[in-house]
Amino acid sequence: MYRSYHAPKTLNDVLKLKAELGSRSRVIAGGTDLLIELDRGNLQTSSENPISLIDLSKISGLSDITITNRSSEKWVELGPLVTHNQCVASQPIVEYGFPLARACWEVGAPQIRNRATIAGNLITASPANDTIAPLIALHAEVTIESAQRGERTLPLVEFITGFRQVDLDEDEILTKIAFPTMSEHQRGIYIKLGLRRAQAISVVSLAIVVDIDPLSVMPLHAKWAGTPAPQIRSASIALGSVAPVIVQAKEAETFLQGKVLTDDIIEQAASLALNAANPIDDVRATAEYRLGMVKALVQRGLRQIQLGQEQAGWAEKPVTLWGKTDGRWPVQQGKATPNTSSMAFGDSSSDSDEVATLVNDQPVKLLPSMTLLNSLRAAGFVGVKEGCAEGECGSCTVFLDGMAVMACMVPSERAQASHVTTIEGLGNAEQLHLIQQAFVNSGGVQCGYCTPGFIMSAAKLLEERPQPTRGEAQEALTGNLCRCTGYRKIIDAIMMAQNAQKL
Repeated sequence: MYRSYHAPKTLNDVLKLKAELGSRSRVIAGGTDLLIELDRGNLQTSSENPISLIDLSKISGLSDITITNRSSEKWVELGPLVTHNQCVASQPIVEYGFPLARACWEVGAPQIRNRATIAGNLITASPANDTIAPLIALHAEVTIESAQRGERTLPLVEFITGFRQVDLDEDEILTKIAFPTMSEHQRGIYIKLGLRRAQAISVVSLAIVVDIDPLSVMPLHAKWAGTPAPQIRSASIALGSVAPVIVQAKEAETFLQGKVLTDDIIEQAASLALNAANPIDDVRATAEYRLGMVKALVQRGLRQIQLGQEQAGWAEKPVTLWGKTDGRWPVQQGKATPNTSSMAFGDSSSDSDEVATLVNDQPVKLLPSMTLLNSLRAAGFVGVKEGCAEGECGSCTVFLDGMAVMACMVPSERAQASHVTTIEGLGNAEQLHLIQQAFVNSGGVQCGYCTPGFIMSAAKLLEERPQPTRGEAQEALTGNLCRCTGYRKIIDAIMMAQNAQKL
């Protein structure tokens, strides 16, 4: 799959490695896109010359979300290890960049959001990627760095140069994403249209940020239904999945300036937004359907802003499945782990013999150059199942340093010096875990193939919130696919385990 794996401990070491390896390497943070591309053979220069991985996730300080001052403005800054779930759970992101928080919530499932990073989403640069549109609407910029030339900063719209293409030289890495905070007079929304409610690629996506004249709406924070319609001072509209790159609806943006947000103005702006779209037919939708949905979504987004409902349906405390951690990599463990000051694995390295993984609290040496899923199964932990090998089904869910992740989307070397819990570590035949017993009692165990993944997700949910609602249980299991389609008894098992915890 890959020639070698490097886990440097400082950013300077990463830059030196990238300068040395150049096009023969890829920087990995979450790796949820990259590992699939590697498995499909899309990123290898040749079968005789596979690439090397440089993993950032052991470096402290790269997963920070900070608010900084720039002259008279405040900016939100994200490190390259900031994950989607971090943004979902971050009050500053929700308050100052809500469209980004909402977009992150729409990505994949909790296990994927615990690994996938915003930086990785931008570098993949697919027009269907969820976080690009809100960041463009928020006027984000990216900072790039190389060992020889230092830093450079450019707007995100210039960083993405084409379909899955970015302005990133062979020796450079993305080190920061930043955007100005939304003011108290700005409102923003993100809407995604997919073929299902979760684990779906966008058919069309939309991000809108508008600046409201505060004198047009009184009081400022009131719901706008029944009050004077808001007047738009400026607008930013970004459309996804309707062109080779995320595009801005410039004509609609210009039209909205100085307009009062009435139903008629919303209709005209939505029609103008169509001029920015140039969709194609593909397996998810026809171009004609996408055009129709662009107009419908722009109307919906502006109307929700008109009514003050841009955050409708947002959970006050979203499910993350990261348990008692704070969701940041690297996770600080409560017990000693092996020394990893200079971890490297592959053709030219011999120090991997000195580093073990604690699997279910027992030291295990995992085979390198494969996914964590395959390495765990090779080591005898066959309760971890392969259902799809691309993060769609959740059958391979394990806990990595306390967070639920898809083992099929993690390099095996990433688990070195870390703690992994598999289904075998939750309980045994003599003493089942509470949720395992509940699955038996409720009839939630069906064919059994997907059951380990469901149990792992349910166990982490109960750790995170001992008394979840049924809706929270459903949200926790969005990354787990039951091929027998018997979800009701699985949800019943979680409710049963919740009640048992009260006793």
